[in-house]
Amino acid sequence: MTKRVLALLIILFGSFHLASAEVHWKDALRQPAVWYSSTEAIRIADNLLLYQRESGGWPKNIDMALSLSDTETAKLHSQKHDTDSTIDNGATYTQLRFLARVFKATNLDRFRTGFLNGFDYLLKAQYANGGWPQYYPDLTGYYKHITYNDDAMIGVMELLRDVDAKQNDYSFVDDVRRDKARTAVQKGIACILKTQIVIDGKRTAWCAQHDEITLAPAKARTYELPSLSGGESVGIVRFLMSIEKPSTEVIAAIDGAVAWFDKSKLTGINWVAKPDPSKLHGFDRVVVNDASVGPLWARFYDISSNRPIFVGRDGVVKYDVAQIEDERRNGYSWYVNSAAGLLSTEYPGWLKHHPH
Repeated sequence: MTKRVLALLIILFGSFHLASAEVHWKDALRQPAVWYSSTEAIRIADNLLLYQRESGGWPKNIDMALSLSDTETAKLHSQKHDTDSTIDNGATYTQLRFLARVFKATNLDRFRTGFLNGFDYLLKAQYANGGWPQYYPDLTGYYKHITYNDDAMIGVMELLRDVDAKQNDYSFVDDVRRDKARTAVQKGIACILKTQIVIDGKRTAWCAQHDEITLAPAKARTYELPSLSGGESVGIVRFLMSIEKPSTEVIAAIDGAVAWFDKSKLTGINWVAKPDPSKLHGFDRVVVNDASVGPLWARFYDISSNRPIFVGRDGVVKYDVAQIEDERRNGYSWYVNSAAGLLSTEYPGWLKHHPH
């Protein structure tokens, strides 16, 4: 067998394996470009159309790449009227990114239609003040709050920005929708600027969710109280820094948030998981002294004192994560380090392009 034939067989086998191997939903946007025309990609895209609600959006926390039985397919058809469409935990805007890639690779019109229906859903869900609720059309309880939690609103705005920029995956989107995407992003930026929490005349960070009418920091679940977010605020700042020609207001928002991150960093500690079979999750997370690690930030800070706060399902504020119950202590991200790169490299790099 010649080397050329052997190489061809390796390529063909590799392509076959790539196209036929089962892919989990969490990895669906991490595949090479050629994969999105494969039978596996088309199967997953068809799954997405089954999960898509009549509102145009999708529910969350489902591995939508799993093969479906006839019974499961029938059940999804019966759930088309459900009102559980959301942008929480990556839902809807992640499905839209996948459908766009598969449509560009296959030109199968049903995927274009599914994408446009979902795109229109995002536009319809946006409030007049520029914010997005966590759920739509179900606006009960905290679902109606403007939601930065888990980068929900930022994920939507990044998608709309890419559509407006005519990135390759979205070149099929018509100009009318593209103009609407641009307007929606501009309104979203205005909302971000209005919801930034100002303390003693200084811009700081954002709450994980804000009241959709007053724009004030708002409560979500019992352990998610009005507070300054050391997690979600990072994604907001990164989005603002991605604006090509930032206004003076955007620059002030970035500078204020970065100053707050610098002021609020926690050094000399680490948050580690120690194996513990007696605990619900099989481990116990504890804070230990460790001068070798980089800075950490609490997920939530008290707005008035800027102290890290920790809250269990009883809704009572504690100032030590060890004081909340096992289930919440070990089942939630109470400390994060995502602002480390923002302070060390991203913001200094941004300043070089936007000196002031």
